[in-house]
Amino acid sequence: MAATAAEEIRVGKRLVRVSSPDKPYFPERGLTKLDVVRYFLAVGDGILRAVRDRPTMLERWPRGVFEGAKIATRQDNRGDAFYQKRLPAGAPDWVRTAHITFPSGRTADEVAPSELAVVAWAVNLGTLRFHPWPVSAGDVEHPDQLRIDLDPMPGVEFAQVVPVAHEVRAFLDELGMVGYPKTTGGRGIHVYLSIEPRWSFGECRRAVLALGRQVQRRLPDLVTTTWWRDQRDRPVFVDYNQMARDHTMTSAYIALTIEQNTWREVSEELARVRYVEHVALLSGEHDVLALVRAPDNATLRNVVLERVQSIAGVLSTRTWLVFEEFDGAQSPWQQ
Repeated sequence: MAATAAEEIRVGKRLVRVSSPDKPYFPERGLTKLDVVRYFLAVGDGILRAVRDRPTMLERWPRGVFEGAKIATRQDNRGDAFYQKRLPAGAPDWVRTAHITFPSGRTADEVAPSELAVVAWAVNLGTLRFHPWPVSAGDVEHPDQLRIDLDPMPGVEFAQVVPVAHEVRAFLDELGMVGYPKTTGGRGIHVYLSIEPRWSFGECRRAVLALGRQVQRRLPDLVTTTWWRDQRDRPVFVDYNQMARDHTMTSAYIALTIEQNTWREVSEELARVRYVEHVALLSGEHDVLALVRAPDNATLRNVVLERVQSIAGVLSTRTWLVFEEFDGAQSPWQQ
């Protein structure tokens, strides 16, 4: 069967070439590469809120997702998909990058999407998941997001993570801080907070560890912060190491089912939203990402936090949480 001719799609001021548009990307659902590109364009505002101007690792599935497909790892590089940390060869000159340093001391120029056309270009290369750093391209040494990973142990269901997430929320409420939940694609929950880009990765990691220990004191039968897996004897691990340098969390709005949520949805244990249904999130309050980064939101712009010394003494003065609106509804992760 002859390959289908490439198509060009206008995305903003760019023309993005989609090669082999009829190539099956999700064959069990009958979805092609072009379907997936159109999906990302449909949720364009949402995905940009998650990755805009952030160094972003690309998770590429150039053959699509099929039964038995697996992703390559350091231990086994024979996978059908792979992670790309460096700018792919042949990238258009309008694809911006951020220069980052890995813990090993090696460096790389990593894609930092500045416009929706970059997302579409990456999807044409097989990118189905985007993994943004918690920093902006303008300052890659100081996180502007604090990310709390509530990681269930094997055999632990999503329902057991829910009360831990709400205890995190309660603690943050006591500090005058606002966090926003996102499912992980598995059984866990991530909680995001915006912070001033003033502290190092190490300091932010210690802040999440301190927060985790506080939640552990409140829920001693549910929560652990013990690092060694074989020593964890509680259902939910607060994975503070996700704030270490070069650790990323998968964005919401990706095509392999990860969703940002409202706290009400967490209460109702709405753990996932299937692929095409993400489009519906753009119609109202579901766009939780719209609150995470919006300097122009008059309502929340001046929310300045004075009481964060309880978290490891790291965020010790005036951490600000500025969030955005989406279609007139409050919800978190825009810009």
